[in-house]
Amino acid sequence: MHDVHASERVDTVVIGGGQSGLSVAYHLKRLGIPFIVLEANAHVGDSWRHRWDSLRLFTPARYDGLVGMRFPATPFSFPSKDEMADYLAQYAARFELPVRTGVRVDHVAKEGNGYVVDAGDQHFVAQNVVVAMASYQTPKIPAFAADLAADIVQLHSSEYRSPGQLREGGVLVVGAGNSGAEIAIELARRGHATWLSGRDTGHLPYSVDGIISRLITPLVLRVVFHRVISVATPIGRRARPKVLAHGGPLIRQHPKELLAAGVRRVARTTGVRDGQPVLADGTVLPVANVIWCTGFRSGMSWLDLPVLDAQGEPIHERGLVAGQPGLYFVGLHFLYALSSTMIHGVARDAERIARAIASRRTTIAQHAALPAAH
Repeated sequence: MHDVHASERVDTVVIGGGQSGLSVAYHLKRLGIPFIVLEANAHVGDSWRHRWDSLRLFTPARYDGLVGMRFPATPFSFPSKDEMADYLAQYAARFELPVRTGVRVDHVAKEGNGYVVDAGDQHFVAQNVVVAMASYQTPKIPAFAADLAADIVQLHSSEYRSPGQLREGGVLVVGAGNSGAEIAIELARRGHATWLSGRDTGHLPYSVDGIISRLITPLVLRVVFHRVISVATPIGRRARPKVLAHGGPLIRQHPKELLAAGVRRVARTTGVRDGQPVLADGTVLPVANVIWCTGFRSGMSWLDLPVLDAQGEPIHERGLVAGQPGLYFVGLHFLYALSSTMIHGVARDAERIARAIASRRTTIAQHAALPAAH
C-alpha cells in the first residue's frame, strides 16, 4: 500500500498529453470534472516533433483541428509534424489544460474503489484513469534482425529522421504500410537503391493532394472512416481484425508513385542468410541499411490490471473496460472506428469517455448520499 499522505489525490488522471489526452481534457474541463494530464515528454507535442523530418499529415488542415480550435492553416494544405506539435501546445495553453510534462507513468494498480498511479517518485490516487495513448508505444522488430551483419545500419521507423542517418548503399524498408511507403520514396528520391518489402495494403483510389480529393475527402473521412467502418456496422466489424493485424490502406502514396520514384516492391522479409536479409521467395538482398517499418506493440505492461490480452493489447468495449469501473482508453487504433486514431476522429471517443466519467461521478455521489441501512 502507498502512503496516502504522500500521494496527490485527484478525481481523474489522464495519461498522455497528445491529441487524445488533450481532447479528453477539453471535455472534462467543460463538464467541470477535476483532472490532471500526465505527459512523459518534455513538451506538449513532442510525440510529433520526434518523428521523421519530412513527415506531413495525411489529412488536410481543415480536418486537423481539435474541438474548439481550428488548425491555423489553409484548409487543404497538409501540415508538417512540427506544425501539428506547435498546434497541440497552443491548444493546451489556450484552454488552460493542466498538463504536467516530463512525468512518465510506470505503474497503475487498483486501490480501493479507485486507482493508484505511479510516475517515478510521484504518486497519484484517482477515482478515474484515462489511458489516452495510441497503440504505437513499443517498436516491434523481428528477432532475426539480430543476425544481420554488424555493419548494416538498422533503424526502426520511430528512430528514423532523415537519409543522413544511413550509410551509402542500398536500403531495405521492411513493412509496406504508410510509414514504409513514405520513407521508401524519400530514400529513393535521395539516390538510394531502395527495396520495399511486404504485402500490398491497398491504397486510396485518388490522390489526397489533387483537386478531386477536395470533393471526396469529406465523404471518406467523415462518413466512411468515421461512421461506416466502425464496430457499430457489419462491414466495420469484419474489417476491424484485418486493420488491426495489417494496417489500413496507403493514404498519400500510390503504387505508381513508388514505381516512378524507383522503389522496387519485393516479397516479405523472412530471415537472414550470411548476415543479409532473405525474402520469402528466397532472394538474398545485399544492402547497407534496413529500416524496420514493422509497427509497434501497445507497450502498456505497466498497467498492473487484468486488462491486457495475450498480445499485450487492451481489452475494452469502445474504450470502457468491463470489471474495471473508472478505467478508460482513448486513442487506440480502431477503438471505435477507423477514424479513432485520426485527429478528426478522436473527439467523438474523447467526449464519450468524458461523459462516462461524469455519469460515474454522479452515481458515486448518489450512493454516498443514501442513508446507511439499519
